[in-house]
Amino acid sequence: MSTETDEGTAGPTIAPGETGGGERGFGTDVWVNFKRWNLKAVRNPFVLTASLIQPVVFLVLFTQVFGRVATGAISRGGATITYESFLLPAIVIQVSLVAAATSGIGLVNDIEEGMFEKVLVSPMNRAAVFLGKTLAEMLRITVQILIILGLGVLLGANVVTGIGGALAIVVVGIVFAGWFTAFSNVVALVTRDQESTIIGANILQFPLLFVSSAFLPVELLPDWIQIISDFNPVTYGVNAARTLVIDGWVWQTILPNVGVLVGLDLVLGAFAVYMLNRASSSEVQ
Repeated sequence: MSTETDEGTAGPTIAPGETGGGERGFGTDVWVNFKRWNLKAVRNPFVLTASLIQPVVFLVLFTQVFGRVATGAISRGGATITYESFLLPAIVIQVSLVAAATSGIGLVNDIEEGMFEKVLVSPMNRAAVFLGKTLAEMLRITVQILIILGLGVLLGANVVTGIGGALAIVVVGIVFAGWFTAFSNVVALVTRDQESTIIGANILQFPLLFVSSAFLPVELLPDWIQIISDFNPVTYGVNAARTLVIDGWVWQTILPNVGVLVGLDLVLGAFAVYMLNRASSSEVQ
């Protein structure tokens, strides 16, 4: 029987004398989990590309099929804004949304392979376990957002804030992804089933996107959708990114929208850590 261990699926190791507690232990725990989840992603190219397919299709088809009509609708006699520029921020947020949804699926795979139980019985800090996994997801999302931004520019979108604005859009996408990454992991911990996690995470994606400012200005939507969009996280992410693309560095618009997303990240991130701790307690019992 082979005694070799796959580094991408091996259990986390703690150096002698280290625990999941102190400052050094916390950083080590974050790094171990960050590296492990990146290795798993690299060894499964489908994970890296699957969440790009749908947004790329939306970006290409929407701009090519509806671009001319939509450009007239969003300009409404004012300064002409191309639909490519208007739509690009929405597709960035869609990439973040779809990629974040796959985070819970990865956790379910860990549960089914028995890896999750090894993590639970280790002395690793639960917040560090979640943070390391989340940082790995954010690295993947960063690469995907940069690809979408490049494709959008090739299709005719114009980011008025330039390279600095493009990097700021990446930050907005990462901040947006944080809360949904936490949500999909909570769904995975509750269901512990791949199909249920996929359904639970994906069932929200299209309603969140279409009942928001993603594809058309909110004022052009029915009144009931306008009301719902005010409470939709997608609207806050799209508004912040769209400001950077079309209006420039308008901080009085960017900061409040990003602030709402940071608040969601903290609340749902804390809940995800709580669920990890709860899962650890159940495993011990």
